[in-house]
Amino acid sequence: MPSSKSYKRDYKQEGKYHATADQKKKRASRNAARAKLKKAGVAVAGKDVDHKNGNAKDNKKSNLRVQSKAKNRSFPRTKTAGKKK
Repeated sequence: MPSSKSYKRDYKQEGKYHATADQKKKRASRNAARAKLKKAGVAVAGKDVDHKNGNAKDNKKSNLRVQSKAKNRSFPRTKTAGKKK
């Protein structure tokens, strides 16, 4: 963000990036998964919550695990990524 005093943020433009209904649902699901693990006493600060089976809608505790950001984000996000052949 520019440090100029004359700079004004365009909030309408910024809202376009994360404002679709689908994006809001996905963000809410990620936050719910993180909250579930946090409530169970798992340290999640600075790490990512990963879904073991790849289904981000399945927020059962048995499907969640904590991973480092580097490991969780290191594989390609495709339909077949992480699936056994």
